[in-house]
Amino acid sequence: MMDEQLFRKQSESALETLKQKLFAAEDSGLFEVEEQNGVLNVIFEETGSKFVLTPNAPVRQIWISALSTSFKLDWEEARQEFVLPKSGEDLVKLVERLISEQAGVSVKL
Repeated sequence: MMDEQLFRKQSESALETLKQKLFAAEDSGLFEVEEQNGVLNVIFEETGSKFVLTPNAPVRQIWISALSTSFKLDWEEARQEFVLPKSGEDLVKLVERLISEQAGVSVKL
């Protein structure tokens, strides 16, 4: 398991990359992005829904609460990214899919 300092560096980098992609896609009007203390919130005002993305240092995972489900992404050393073990999706692709499902239209990040 990676140490906490490396996890913080990798998770901050991954979430920053995702945040920039979300900000660019915010113009679609489907959602808003807020960041607070390292936690990203994707808010769908039309439905009142919200996705919460947060690093969880004790278990070295990025957690996403979305669509009434908890998604826990692990660092995959070979790919150098956080990945959902069940589907193999990386952080950006998973969030892209979840937003598309929530919005009912295809969204590209």
